Amino acid sequence: MIQTTLKTLIASHPGENPAIGAPGRNWLNYDELRALSAEVARSLNAIGIDASDRVAIILPNGPEMATAFVSIAQAATTAPLNPGYRQEEYAFYLKDLKAKALLVADDYDGPAYAAARSLGMDVIRLCVPADAPAGYFTLSSEISATPATKEPTADDIALVLHTSGTTSRPKIVPLLQSNVAASALHIQTSLKLSPADRCMNVMPLFHIHGLIAAVTASVASGASIWCAPGFDALKFFGWMREAHPTWYTAVPTMHQAILTRAARNSDVIDNVPLRFLRSSSASLPAQVMVALNQTFKAPVVEAYGMTEAAHQMACNPLTSGTQKPGAVGVPAGPKMRIAHEAEDRLINGTGEVVISGPNVTPGYENNPEANAKNFFEFEGVRWFRTGDQGAFDGDGYLHLTGRLKEIINRGGEKISPLEVDGVLLDYPDVAQVVTFATHHARLGEEVAAAVVLTNKSSATEKDIRAFATERMADFKVPQKIIILDEIPKGATGKMQRIGLAEKLGLVEKA
Repeated sequence: MIQTTLKTLIASHPGENPAIGAPGRNWLNYDELRALSAEVARSLNAIGIDASDRVAIILPNGPEMATAFVSIAQAATTAPLNPGYRQEEYAFYLKDLKAKALLVADDYDGPAYAAARSLGMDVIRLCVPADAPAGYFTLSSEISATPATKEPTADDIALVLHTSGTTSRPKIVPLLQSNVAASALHIQTSLKLSPADRCMNVMPLFHIHGLIAAVTASVASGASIWCAPGFDALKFFGWMREAHPTWYTAVPTMHQAILTRAARNSDVIDNVPLRFLRSSSASLPAQVMVALNQTFKAPVVEAYGMTEAAHQMACNPLTSGTQKPGAVGVPAGPKMRIAHEAEDRLINGTGEVVISGPNVTPGYENNPEANAKNFFEFEGVRWFRTGDQGAFDGDGYLHLTGRLKEIINRGGEKISPLEVDGVLLDYPDVAQVVTFATHHARLGEEVAAAVVLTNKSSATEKDIRAFATERMADFKVPQKIIILDEIPKGATGKMQRIGLAEKLGLVEKA
């Protein structure tokens, strides 16, 4: 039987098995997780909230955020939001989502609370009793409403998230119960997850990566998940020692930060062997994949995901030696093809990556223009345009060239930022790099790169450019190389190419 809702995903796991853990806390087992989910459903139904209603969630990273998502999604629609937003941002997102209520911690009175009150929105408090196991909580509110009873079906929305909105107004992505369940099961299959596995989560849980790959795939598998309060490279190996995970998932910048502290924590690596490491949400530099593999002596599985696909689309195989550095893997759930970038048809070679499958959102909410632009039908199949350019190699592995909107157009010459990243990372003193476009009065765009050097390096912009000139065509070589202590990152830890020129004050006047 195909499991199609969050409730059915966790229905049959042995009750005594650990489900949710956290630093210094007792484990919450599956019987307790199911009981918590039932109590949350009763509490929400009693105040008039059911499958048709949206509950915005503002909680810090940790076990309660994980269980709040899992339990509320069995009764209503969840809408996790970044705890770092300002009041004006919360007001926009809460109104745009048409949230019925806001869930916050018992002692929270910050900008999200102020925004909800300004909108006349009901507030629900999450309370953690003293000495409660990880993830256990009760709900309290002063809401008085007619009780509701509708339980979510496979076709109801489980999760709504906004796109990043880097270049346009953020779009609402509704993900059905069936979308979320399908993606979790795809990840379970790709990673061969079982009750013996334990994920140590360091990803933010307002983002699709942590919510689905770490949390939902784990509970779908009857595995356990140990929830850190966020990512901290200084505490990572101490957490490993306590949690005893079999795997973790992270974005490339997190992996790079972990590598910088690995040598002094070799005892932890030896005593807590990982079955595999997973990377997603941004392209993992080939050099970093190799370094992780050598350091942890475990397969490094790069996966390719996005919000509109409920996360996973492709994944490198798990079998040791089958991972291809520089490739995001083989199709791992949905159908994947290459489409013409301007015409609604499939092609061979390089073009826009498109997907179709049970994990793909039915469409952006209240945005017919975006749906017309991003979805098309070809030979009886509905395809979604990912916005990524790439091609499959002879072995069926997908290689991404970059985001279409990030491809640098230098006087008609199209340059992949990922290609330039790869060359610059081969320079021994370069630890991190992000290549991006700057404005050029005559050519339209010019190539630039921001780099972070290894400790105590005295390398100069001239040194790095000379290295690049020997390995790339002149038009691909960055004309500006900015050496930084740290590259600006987004809320999920990803380096962002679009808008970086402005952030670094490199915008030239025409």
